[in-house]
Amino acid sequence: MAQLAAKRGLDEILPFLAPSVRDILGRIPGSVSDGLEEVRMRLNRPLAVRLNQDEYFLDHRGDTSSLISGAYVISRQDIQKTVQLISQGSLYAFEEEFRQGFLTLPGGHRVGLAGRAVLERGSLKMLKEIGSLNFRIARAVSGAARPLLPYLLNFRSARPYHTLIVSPPSAGKTTILRDLVRFLSYGIPELRFPALTIGVVDERCELASCCDGVPQHDLGPRVDVLDHCPKAEGMVMLLRSMAPQVIATDEIGRAGDITAIWEMVHTGVSILATVHASTWRELEERPHLRELIERMVFRRYVFLSRRKGPGTIEGVWDELRKPVAVMDV
Repeated sequence: MAQLAAKRGLDEILPFLAPSVRDILGRIPGSVSDGLEEVRMRLNRPLAVRLNQDEYFLDHRGDTSSLISGAYVISRQDIQKTVQLISQGSLYAFEEEFRQGFLTLPGGHRVGLAGRAVLERGSLKMLKEIGSLNFRIARAVSGAARPLLPYLLNFRSARPYHTLIVSPPSAGKTTILRDLVRFLSYGIPELRFPALTIGVVDERCELASCCDGVPQHDLGPRVDVLDHCPKAEGMVMLLRSMAPQVIATDEIGRAGDITAIWEMVHTGVSILATVHASTWRELEERPHLRELIERMVFRRYVFLSRRKGPGTIEGVWDELRKPVAVMDV
């Protein structure tokens, strides 16, 4: 299933690439596209792809190599044509996306941008003279959160426990959270767990990956998404306007996020969130999170790693740091 998703993801981004780059990517064999995670275009530097956690360069035939020599070099025309395609020919229409440094494509794939920052009154107004593009292939892995369900659900209250998913970068935290939202939105008949109304604050457009207001990932029928909205403001807005039973958001850590979570906790809403860290020690070193940990706000902590690839579930712990489940999935 993951291989089919990767191949579909490549097919979905090809129309947004400059013709020369599109031709090269179209030639890569299925054994390569199956593990494709990123396509990186850097002005006057080699065309690169990330495959199964490693980076390789591509030549004009679509062959991969760890050596720079012989690799296809990205031209200014390649960058300009690709920017034109992803912005549908109108940079003005996508000014806000360029200011944030990324765009979301149909299928939920993201394009990261880097270039010259244009400031206005000390704040970033726009990115110009784009010199780097990073296409990140979205993968919604249906069933990824299934092993966690018995440990994260409070069957007495028919709600999930307040849960924090902890992982280093690119270890599958968003994928797990997205799939958990999907399960809760549909309901889980085999566990006799009811469907719930869920509010999603998708500040960086990764969780739902909305395109023209439509989530590009299946989050189920009972989900309301605030897209491109700061997490702190978004949680409060959803609580007031959509009456969710669960609020899910990605990558918490700022002071405002923590304040909003405190407000949510006292309203009876269940919180599902993620954070970047690898260990309990790293988690405690996040200054704004320490109080939530010490006050035992989150009742479940899920730790992920890339030990056996993205989404490796190391285990589940409770608020007292006692293991609820140690897994090797």
